[in-house]
Amino acid sequence: MLSPDDLIVAPHDCYGGTYRLFDSRAKKGAFKVEFVDQTDSNALDVALEKKPKLVWIETPSNPLLRVVDIAEISKKAHAVGAKVGVDNTFLSPVLQQPLTLGADFVVHSTTKFINGHSDTVGGVVVAKDAELADELKWWGNCIGATGNAFDSYMTLRGLRTLSARMRQHEENSAAVLEYLKTEALVKVIYHPALPDHPGHDIAKKQQSGFGGMLSFELKGNEEELKLFLGSLKLFSLAESLGGVESLVTHPGSMTHRAMSDEAQAEAGIAATLLRLSIGLEDHTDLVADLKYAFDKVRESQQ
Repeated sequence: MLSPDDLIVAPHDCYGGTYRLFDSRAKKGAFKVEFVDQTDSNALDVALEKKPKLVWIETPSNPLLRVVDIAEISKKAHAVGAKVGVDNTFLSPVLQQPLTLGADFVVHSTTKFINGHSDTVGGVVVAKDAELADELKWWGNCIGATGNAFDSYMTLRGLRTLSARMRQHEENSAAVLEYLKTEALVKVIYHPALPDHPGHDIAKKQQSGFGGMLSFELKGNEEELKLFLGSLKLFSLAESLGGVESLVTHPGSMTHRAMSDEAQAEAGIAATLLRLSIGLEDHTDLVADLKYAFDKVRESQQ
């Protein structure tokens, strides 16, 4: 929907695959892109003065769970004639509804929470305006980027339990968060439920829950990070999220490896940052698994 001279304003800390796609397409001349810290209102205002055609929002962001005000950014973007798209993968429609907050498009990786069983790959874009939806449908047919029947069937199966699963993801995540707050080997936790999180008040306003994702930095070196990951039994090391099983990801070498070291540093992605997707297992087992891995690191340091 964009031309070579059109500008996208995107978050500097967006999902690595999104960064790779925007950056690569811009280098091929499909459009222009500017990555901006959208939590910095002055930096965002400067970018908006360039009259972008699309403002891309990701909140909470992947992997640092930064939160931005969808309604406020949408208002500013519309004032300069831009459309607003929101990646809502982390929260699903159960916990956040960007179209009601002013966005023009909402995008989900249905691979994640909406399907919820880690057995399909898919995505969906929803447009508020019927004409824009028709245009997207035309391009989907033209390019062939549409889901097949069986994956659609599987996604609809997952959708039936989305609300119940999100409640359990959130309950388990809260229990894991409480444990991590007490763990001496945790350097910093990134989660909007924490009162001192910079986006806490915005999250409470625009979200109906905090979801099942959290990130933290391990207080240790690379070898201790590897020991921690190798000691986990219930958390599988994998790039996905939102399934019934708990996963741990090292963003720097996995989901965000497409970003340069400089871009990762600018986005705040530390070498010891780990992202957790909290599944539906018993939360006491999840906490015990994490504690076992932390204890192994502690033993190695003695």
